[in-house]
Amino acid sequence: MMNARYQPLVAALIAVALGATAGCDQPAPGETAGRNVDRAADQVAANTGAAAARTAQAVDDTAITAKVKAAMFADPELKALQIHVDTVNATVTLAGDVDNPAMHDRAVQVASGVEGVRRVVDNLVIKSTS
Repeated sequence: MMNARYQPLVAALIAVALGATAGCDQPAPGETAGRNVDRAADQVAANTGAAAARTAQAVDDTAITAKVKAAMFADPELKALQIHVDTVNATVTLAGDVDNPAMHDRAVQVASGVEGVRRVVDNLVIKSTS
């Protein structure tokens, strides 16, 4: 059996040891901050990647529009100034008035033949001949 005069000392040592290990399963403040910084960095990287993809698509769409307009200007059968060209996600929309069905068909054909065009939306109107 333990001497009575050592019991308070042993009890105090046990209490200190238990108190020192009580918070061992919780991360230190620096570890928590580090995890938060890592999460924030991951989120910034994801957002940056998405923004870069949107920017790249806008640049691609602008290039496709320029190529379609250039091809139409180069075609002697078309009056390219009458045709409006817009591109979104590689889908080209043609709008405006054309003089006849042959010009209409040629405009759609030219736009469809440009590299990078996935689809052509035809909103062209053939002028009436009356």
